[in-house]
Amino acid sequence: MSLEIFVLLSTLAWGAWLHTSKLQHQRKALLGRQLQPYQIEKHMETLTEGYMRALGEANPERQDSIWALMASSENALNAQFKDFVLDFSKQNAESTQVSTWPLCIPYAEKISPHAVFDMRKLLSIHAHGIANAIENTAHHSPKDKAFTLMAELLLMQHTCHWFCKSKTVASARMMARHHTSYPQLIAAVSKETRHMYLKRVLA
Repeated sequence: MSLEIFVLLSTLAWGAWLHTSKLQHQRKALLGRQLQPYQIEKHMETLTEGYMRALGEANPERQDSIWALMASSENALNAQFKDFVLDFSKQNAESTQVSTWPLCIPYAEKISPHAVFDMRKLLSIHAHGIANAIENTAHHSPKDKAFTLMAELLLMQHTCHWFCKSKTVASARMMARHHTSYPQLIAAVSKETRHMYLKRVLA
């Protein structure tokens, strides 16, 4: 390889890295600003801890009391997430288009405009799934309701990481933090969420 070609390739690689870093920083900042007024993460932590206590409780009466105590956090999470999604829906389309490619590649949305999803629409799907799980429209037992809601929340987190970084990074984080693969996560949410979600990310 000649020195000129090496310098050219190095320059292109450096430029691509800078563009990718800038794009990821912009998306992370956007999502952070939109989430800042809400306590969504706090409510998620409260529910996770409460559900784990309930699942580990051998006494049925104590277990039922823990499930009941979670209702206020569930309702608060549901209301706040709906408001957050409504606020996010006001963003312009250019800032919410995300490539479905595994890695964050500069101008991927322009190179392959059909291989994208709109973050606004995907968050709306998550809001619908979270609301249905909390309202228990499927009439699950408290245990199954908890598992379904946690799956809905984790898939939503995966989408947020995908928006900020890439699909590959999001899936790696999910495996590292929750020991759950991306396919397992999709299989764990409700059928309705799975259908609408896959229709968007595979379109």
